[in-house]
Amino acid sequence: MGGASRVLNTALRSKIMSASEAASLIPSGVNVGMSGFTGAGYPKEVPTELAKRIMDANLHGRKFKIGVWTGASTAPELDGALAMVDGVEMRLPYQSDPTCRKRINAGEMEYIDIHLSHVAQFVWFGFLGKLDVAVVEVSGILEDGRLIPSSSIGNNKTWLDQADKIILEVNSWQNPLLEGMHDIYYGTNLPPHRQPIPLVRTGDRIGEPYFKIDPNKVIAVVETSSPDRNSAFSAPDHNSRDIAGHILEFLEHEVKKGRLPKDLLPLQSGVGNIANAVLAGLNDGPFENLTAYTEVLQDGMLEMIKSGKLSMASATAFSLSPSALTELNADLARFKDSIILRPQEISNHPEVIRRLGVIAMNGMIEADIYGNVNSTHVMGTQIMNGIGGSGDFARNAYISIFMTPSQAKGGQISCIVPMASHVDHTEHDVQVLVTEQGLADLRGLSPKQRAKVIIENCAHPNFKPLLMDYYKRSLNLSPGKQTPHLLDEALSWHLNYLRKGSM
Repeated sequence: MGGASRVLNTALRSKIMSASEAASLIPSGVNVGMSGFTGAGYPKEVPTELAKRIMDANLHGRKFKIGVWTGASTAPELDGALAMVDGVEMRLPYQSDPTCRKRINAGEMEYIDIHLSHVAQFVWFGFLGKLDVAVVEVSGILEDGRLIPSSSIGNNKTWLDQADKIILEVNSWQNPLLEGMHDIYYGTNLPPHRQPIPLVRTGDRIGEPYFKIDPNKVIAVVETSSPDRNSAFSAPDHNSRDIAGHILEFLEHEVKKGRLPKDLLPLQSGVGNIANAVLAGLNDGPFENLTAYTEVLQDGMLEMIKSGKLSMASATAFSLSPSALTELNADLARFKDSIILRPQEISNHPEVIRRLGVIAMNGMIEADIYGNVNSTHVMGTQIMNGIGGSGDFARNAYISIFMTPSQAKGGQISCIVPMASHVDHTEHDVQVLVTEQGLADLRGLSPKQRAKVIIENCAHPNFKPLLMDYYKRSLNLSPGKQTPHLLDEALSWHLNYLRKGSM
């Protein structure tokens, strides 16, 4: 891509400088709102140059740390580079970088894990403190100073509105056909002045295709030409295909029962191999004219748009493998009318999710026998990535589905446990659990009824007798019989793994 300058506004052209010069305008101790959502639309050069400045400060014995706020996870040039030089004091709301994760779990970086729908409003409310600088990638600047968004929107509207100072990276690698694909809603307000969000169908456009900014806040414009970086997805394995099969069978059953329309309801899907296997199954399945109201558009949804199965997808970002991203950019005109990118405060808004009746499908680390789900912490204390938007969707979905293989680490860990070692989604928000072993429909069941169905349908055969033994003994020995537990044993499986390497 590349070519002529995409900075068409004269005043902002006068602020073009190198990434190094722009990075020098960010002092230690500030909060920086950066663009980026699942490896799409993040600034490519300023964070890397900032990391060099921080490393230089470290070498001279000066502490240099900043707060980093994003849409969600980013990429090595941002999270990885800044974490490597220990340059992040506080990170929010979601990350997936290995170096970042290591520092968080070592207690070297503070981390706040927030529902993605909460971030923008928490900043507007003043709950998170002052936002000093916004570093936002865009794909162009119009003559009148409006900004053409990039391959993700995330929290960029809020960063641009709320930050005292703005640094723009104008990335000419981004496809010019992205222009017009975005829908930036400027109708939100603070309580008590809020109005209903006028979005009643997945494909509704309720905003504008561009960001509006105060040009006087812009302190630097950096021209770049660098690709987004996303990881390739591995092909669906046997477990993923089995999980997908159980979900498809369930959806067909719901249609037959009259609880879902024949073209279903808008789909939301987390990122990953299992999610893509479910989407591949839907692509081959009997449902037509499907829609998606979700956070990210991933490979499986792109395939469904190509086949005609998916007529409209609303998201806040792309999360595509390198090969799928190449295909999208090569033929974006073909996909453009079927995709809308929105701010994450709208893509994840509880009001809209509830109104549209979204079918939410998200991954988990573990679930307990009563249906509480842990989607963030390994063995209760070590963060993996974060809750992301799964809670936004699970609590407000028409149907809330969580999925995982039944065991991990070569069979040393059961993903169905007596008590979840950390709870992100309580039993009240979880309606369906799925593993390769089967599906547990928990709707209308009491805790004890749930336990039987989860153990029977979802647990691996190697762990099923142990879980049933725990449950039966807890029925007799637990002081309370509503949600029976043996509190001296409830987390013993996790302790066994930590001490012996096997549950």
